[in-house]
Amino acid sequence: MIKWMLPSVIVTMLALTACGPKAFVKGEYDDVNRENNLNDQWSETDMQKAVHDLVASALNSPSLAQAKKMPVVMVTNLQNKTSEHIDTQSIMDMVRVELMKSGKVGFIDKEAREDIANEYDYQNSGKVSQETKKGPGGQIGADYIINGRLDSIVQEVGKDKSVYYKITLNLTNLKSSMITWSDQKQIRKTYKKKTIGL
Repeated sequence: MIKWMLPSVIVTMLALTACGPKAFVKGEYDDVNRENNLNDQWSETDMQKAVHDLVASALNSPSLAQAKKMPVVMVTNLQNKTSEHIDTQSIMDMVRVELMKSGKVGFIDKEAREDIANEYDYQNSGKVSQETKKGPGGQIGADYIINGRLDSIVQEVGKDKSVYYKITLNLTNLKSSMITWSDQKQIRKTYKKKTIGL
C-alpha cells in the first residue's frame, strides 16, 4: 500500500510547489542604458530618451546658449497627467543633473530652502563663530524656472495595444514671466497580447 501511495504523494507535492508563489532569487547587474520594454508602462528607457532630447534642445535655446552670464535655474514640477503612478521628481532630477553636467547652467535647490532657513537660525543662535556664520540676504535669485507635464494615451484593439507618451518642458523667465523655450518629446510603444496557457 505504502509502495503505491508514495509516488502519488510526491506528484501532489510537486504540483503544489509548482502552483505556489514565485520568488526572484537570483539576479545580476545589467546595463542601465539597455532598452527596457518588459511591460507596457513608463520605463527608465522612456525617461532616458525623453530627458536626453529635451536637455539637448534646452541647451541650444537662445536663453541658455546665448546668455552673457550663466543662467540660474530652478526646477519645479512635472505634472503627471497619465493614469500611471510615475515618479516625476526622478525625471526632473535627471533633467537638472544633465543640464548641470553641461557646465552652462547653475541651479537653485528649491527642496533645500527649509533646511537652509533652519541652518540660518542655528548659525544665528550664538553656537557658531561670527567669522563662519552665514545669514539671509546673500542668496542668488533664479533667472528661470523649468516645469512641465507628462501626458499619455493608451489604445487597445483586440490583441494590439499602443501606449503613447508626450513630455513637455517649459523654461520661463522669472522677471518677465515669458516662456522663452518649450519643447516636447513623444514616445509610442506597441505591444501584442499573448495567450498564456498551462
